[in-house]
Amino acid sequence: MRKKEATLKLLNSMCKNTLMETLDIKYIDFGTDFLVATMPVTSKVHQPDGILNGGATMALAESVGSPASLLAIDRDKYSVRGIAFSANHLRSVKSGIVTATATIIHKGKTIHLVEIKVEDAKKRVISICKITNFILERK
Repeated sequence: MRKKEATLKLLNSMCKNTLMETLDIKYIDFGTDFLVATMPVTSKVHQPDGILNGGATMALAESVGSPASLLAIDRDKYSVRGIAFSANHLRSVKSGIVTATATIIHKGKTIHLVEIKVEDAKKRVISICKITNFILERK
């Protein structure tokens, strides 16, 4: 199995018994400074008005934002903690698949700033989020 496929398999296996499994979030691609995941939009993630709940969108964004930093560090020496998060919701979605792409826009020694674009199946931006990750040295 190629390294990329193995890493995606590992990322997805880490979702067992977590919020990511509950929301059916799947990691589908990554690189040195980005991570991509999808989430189906069903009634399970709707708000009462029948559209995608902003909190579910934020959970998807967080689910790529922190692990994007994890992929960019030496995981034997460091761990990642999200310390600040913001979201701007621009469009609503009733069904289909949304895709979140996290891109590290600042990669400091102890702080990473990650931008996450959440798009619908037509590549329209649903939300733009940012997360600040603190890189902690393991003891």
